[in-house]
Amino acid sequence: MKILRFSPIVLLVILSNTANAENIKPFTSDGCSAFPDGTTKHKKLWLACCKAHDYAYWQGGTYWQRLAADKALQQCVIEAGETSITNLMLVGVRFGGSPYIPSTFSGAMIGPILGYIKH
Repeated sequence: MKILRFSPIVLLVILSNTANAENIKPFTSDGCSAFPDGTTKHKKLWLACCKAHDYAYWQGGTYWQRLAADKALQQCVIEAGETSITNLMLVGVRFGGSPYIPSTFSGAMIGPILGYIKH
């Protein structure tokens, strides 16, 4: 009797995971969104940093994972040789990438309705 009650639950879990997997949008990146992808001299200087940041946001995660992704963006731009704009970029992604603020940016973590993943 316990097996009969357990089977529908397992089936529902499997089907719900399949349905969610079909709804995941493919990864895309718009580069640095509303921010330049580089300097006037080196137009794509930190573009790879922004793409990596978009990928981290696309994967979703917790508040702390989002903070780590934002700090990684900042560090990547520093390593690209551009330290003067990193604090401005960090403020921009902390505000603009919030899942609680509706955004058209491709990387907004989780989305404005769902919030963060709870662990």
